[in-house]
Amino acid sequence: MSRVIGRLAAPPTLADVAELAGVSRQTVSNAVNNPDLLREDTLARVQAAIEELGYQPNRAARSLRTRSSRLIGLRIPPVQEGTANALIDRFVHALVDTSADAGYHILLFPGEAGDPVAGYDELLRSTAVDAFIVTDTLQGDSVSSWLRSRRAPFVAFGRPWENPEGATHPWVDIDSAAGAALATEHLIEKGHTRIAWIGWRREHLVGEERRSGWSRAMHAHSLPTTGLASRVEDTIASGRAATAALLNEAAPTAFVCASDTLALGVLHELHARGLRPGEDIAVTGFDDSIAAQTVPPGLTSVRQPLEDAAAELVKALEGLQGPVGSPEGILLQPTLVARGSS
Repeated sequence: MSRVIGRLAAPPTLADVAELAGVSRQTVSNAVNNPDLLREDTLARVQAAIEELGYQPNRAARSLRTRSSRLIGLRIPPVQEGTANALIDRFVHALVDTSADAGYHILLFPGEAGDPVAGYDELLRSTAVDAFIVTDTLQGDSVSSWLRSRRAPFVAFGRPWENPEGATHPWVDIDSAAGAALATEHLIEKGHTRIAWIGWRREHLVGEERRSGWSRAMHAHSLPTTGLASRVEDTIASGRAATAALLNEAAPTAFVCASDTLALGVLHELHARGLRPGEDIAVTGFDDSIAAQTVPPGLTSVRQPLEDAAAELVKALEGLQGPVGSPEGILLQPTLVARGSS
């Protein structure tokens, strides 16, 4: 049932649902907002009418009644040139799908270089969102501190690095050290004993955690690490330069990289030297990007469970509406996707 206004079919209204189900408008409202108040047969009849008509509750009207927008703010950082990192794209899609199932919608907003709280303040002042999902949680993170000082509800994708056990907000993160250890163990099982590491600068805590996974696995097998590690910027060019230096000075037979971007740099240098990935030199990346899945011969890469992370973040958001308790931190385990490069 659609009402026609001019040449356009107007979306069905609450009154249309009430008419089709043979109930009052208040009963339809209760079915949407307070289904526990209705008898089972009445609720089923209203839900059938809603499904038949394709009725969508008026979000603006509900917001006025409940003072809840059901919108969650998520800041999107700019994509860095010279990288293969599309991780945020996969994460956003997973988060949008999961949030919709729970009745939320994601409001994306941009940031400004040099101003970590840009965008948050405007949305908080306008009460446009119910809560935020914070993705920049590195040591000394000013965003989390700023939101806490204003009592703004938020959950974090990423642990509070300075004190995970003493967190004052819910967080979800991936065990990056375990991921790098998986990649290293995979290469050791392939018979490699001189496995080089290419990671990020020391101040990047996620990169250091991934490096610790490589180091831990190497030491567990009594394999050398001295002279086999490099810290660079996360770009393809930096990865290629680090590969050239390590091949010349340390002669590794395999590389474990902190990102697919750096691993692509390795592949570029191998190609320039006429070396075959997976045959002459083994290579692994991290994040299982689209590039990892498409570049020949296929890049072995650590895959983060972003769909699970999105589901846990939405659960944490729903928990913000309940009784206040000790915030929970959840650490998820990654997997390794083996391809031709190893």
